Amino acid sequence: MINYSDNRYSKLFDKQKANQFHIGNTTYKARLKKLKALKLALEKTYKNKLREALYKDFKKPKLEVDLTEIYPVIDEINFVSKHLRSWLKKQRVDTPIALIGSSSWIKNEAKGVCLIISPWNFPVNLTFGPMVSAIAAGNTVILKPSEMTPHTSKVMKDIVNDLFDDNEVSLVEGEVEVAQELLKLPFNHIFFTGSPQVGKIVMKAASEHLTSVTLELGGKSPVIIDDTSNLDKAVKKVVFGKFLNAGQTCIAPDYVFVNEKIKSEFTSAFKKYITEFYSEDPKTSDSFSRVVNQKHFKRLKTYLEDAAERNSNIVLGGVTDDTDNFISPTLVFDISEESELMQNEIFGPILPVKTYQSTDEVIDYINSREKPLALYIFSKNKKRINEILNNTRAGSTCINHNLLQFLNHNLPFGGSNNSGIGKSHGYFGFLEFANQRSVLKQHTFGAVDLLMPPYNNFKQKIVNATIKWF
Repeated sequence: MINYSDNRYSKLFDKQKANQFHIGNTTYKARLKKLKALKLALEKTYKNKLREALYKDFKKPKLEVDLTEIYPVIDEINFVSKHLRSWLKKQRVDTPIALIGSSSWIKNEAKGVCLIISPWNFPVNLTFGPMVSAIAAGNTVILKPSEMTPHTSKVMKDIVNDLFDDNEVSLVEGEVEVAQELLKLPFNHIFFTGSPQVGKIVMKAASEHLTSVTLELGGKSPVIIDDTSNLDKAVKKVVFGKFLNAGQTCIAPDYVFVNEKIKSEFTSAFKKYITEFYSEDPKTSDSFSRVVNQKHFKRLKTYLEDAAERNSNIVLGGVTDDTDNFISPTLVFDISEESELMQNEIFGPILPVKTYQSTDEVIDYINSREKPLALYIFSKNKKRINEILNNTRAGSTCINHNLLQFLNHNLPFGGSNNSGIGKSHGYFGFLEFANQRSVLKQHTFGAVDLLMPPYNNFKQKIVNATIKWF
């Protein structure tokens, strides 16, 4: 018997545990009713409050809030609404002839009590997105958003309290110690989004209770731009993908491989689009976010100082202001492999650029590192695209754009090994929070009933025939 009564969140956990079968047996209509209420809250009731909160937390532009925080959750709800009924039906499967007289099916049932630990960079999207999947699968849920975006967490807590009883869904605020306490409880599933380092801690804690996990992690996602690409369009898309949310995106381009032949043109195009997007002085732009807090600002500033000490060439940006947690969009060439920028996931508005001559060179470099969460290819050469796809490994790939794979709910989203375990979005997210329970029902006398002890030569012949023919 597990004793966790001294845990300060045990009462909340026990309330949800006692309610799990009631919630797990709700109809698809009841679940969709809850999700539609969440949709209404995001679209109307709390939309402006979320915009204001995210601006207070790190000056996230209103349009980016709508595009990257609110829209993906609403789109997830819309997708689930179209398909949940079929996902909850019996999924009949074939039964082998050796088991004649029986039928078989799969029942997607709720896992039970789930914990969702979400990050600060897209707090609404990455908290409520997984929650939609958990509710669709019929689970009870405890949410633990990041303490680094307190204004947004407060509004999300108001939304949850407004829509749900705490024995079904509850949001818990607090520092890292709160997450540590929650991880001691015997959840049926944990969904964590964050860094690989913290992911290991979550996985270790989950192992104490043999709790299943989904780990949406990160890593250094590379971009490859070859000499056949439409360079101007490629650079425009990379600038958008990299500096959205000030680079604080798990699937943002982390570093770029540019063919040696187009290095100069790449740099010129890059400078052009930085100015076009964010003006000559990005600090005055209403379209550029800030680094979330002083801790991350100092980390990124240290990366820039380290790069300068190693004689890297900062060809654009590098401007910082610690009174506003501001770091301008920055482009760095001649980067040392030992630098902090190349050793760590950047998660900020700094983009190192490496030049290359052969595709093999790029493939070997990517494969010498941990598997990235995303890999981006800009090319018109189909043979080269397939060569990169077939000889590298990544959680996802987008060809001739970046970030967009996240927005297609027909695609599984997630990493591989160091960049993640498990998938999210659409049916794949639903499956993460569901147990695929196999059911076999015997209807009539079956062949197996003939083979029970005591064994004899006749039964042996039946077994021999089964092995040979069935």
